[in-house]
Amino acid sequence: MDAVGKIELLGRAAQYDLCGEACGTEAHRVRDELDRWIYPAVMPDGRRIAMFKVLMTNACENDCRYCAQRASRDCRRISFQPEELARIFDSLKTQRRVEGIFLSSSVRGSADRTMEQMLASIEIIRFKYAFPGYVHLKILPGAQKGAIERAVELADRVSLNLEAPNPQRLAHLSEAKDFENDLLKRLYWARECIAAQPPLPRHGGQFGHGRAGITTQFVVGAAQESDREILGTSDRLYRGIALSRAYYSAFQPVPDTPLENQAATPPLREHRLYQSDWLLRKYGFQFGELVFDEVGNLPMEADPKMVWAQAHVDRFPIEVNRASREELLRIPGIGPTSAARILRLRRENKFRNIEDLKKAGVVVSRAIPYVLLEGRRLPAQLSLW
Repeated sequence: MDAVGKIELLGRAAQYDLCGEACGTEAHRVRDELDRWIYPAVMPDGRRIAMFKVLMTNACENDCRYCAQRASRDCRRISFQPEELARIFDSLKTQRRVEGIFLSSSVRGSADRTMEQMLASIEIIRFKYAFPGYVHLKILPGAQKGAIERAVELADRVSLNLEAPNPQRLAHLSEAKDFENDLLKRLYWARECIAAQPPLPRHGGQFGHGRAGITTQFVVGAAQESDREILGTSDRLYRGIALSRAYYSAFQPVPDTPLENQAATPPLREHRLYQSDWLLRKYGFQFGELVFDEVGNLPMEADPKMVWAQAHVDRFPIEVNRASREELLRIPGIGPTSAARILRLRRENKFRNIEDLKKAGVVVSRAIPYVLLEGRRLPAQLSLW
């Protein structure tokens, strides 16, 4: 198969791995004139770049029950050689079609052998082609610590997919993977390797050192797990290894797999998980404050912050002109950006009406029932008390 064919097949196969905001979604994916898949991705600093997103190989030793690349599935298997993949990336970069690379892979032969191939590809990109830009490198389950150390040295971000939130749920998806040893231990090793790296120089630093951190991904709904289980694991990783991001991918059945007849996970469930994740990472919520239903799932009828507010009416209304940042972030319709604007603007003038809130970026239709302005409830406020 020629290079264009390999990119099309292994680029398409990489769609199941998420590497940044928008990366991997059909709504944002673009196709260049050579029929190669390029993905826009939002970097940790907020920049958007064109990401070359591809697998090293789709040949896999594992037989995960949901996976399109599972060993027993009837599909064409191909692989890149390190020099071949590096040369293709350099060509795309030279043509200014891409600004970064996300390299993942199935496990061919062994995790060690496949990691060796992946690392060799990035080494060629870094040293032969002198690429100083963004590299996201996947760590494979069961990879040796030496390979993880090298990945951290070469990549800006590393990731390893947990797929499920605990050993019991992972057993529904894969009999070959050991949750604690093959997956969780490797995430902790990655954190240790990043912490052991010397600081990058302020000026002239070339690349890598895992400075953009570690991410993981869950396949939502494949193992009949609850939202409480997923978010509980995410929360422990945020606190335990300073995880940069957890990604949540709604399960979609793949033909010719054992789960092909299982119902797809509704996109709204994935959305609610991301909203709750933001509460943990950006809004100062504790895991124990999230509201779940009797089976441990997030309510679908309203976003998790609104559900929390409705369950804590004793905390409202909040006086906008005197509230702390932490209190403002508890108000539906106010996020980190609008909270910062409120704190800045009220130093000059007090908030007195709906228009003042709108100028700060508040979603007033959500916030009105929960706020006071100079001790007054706004006219459109609902009667919640």
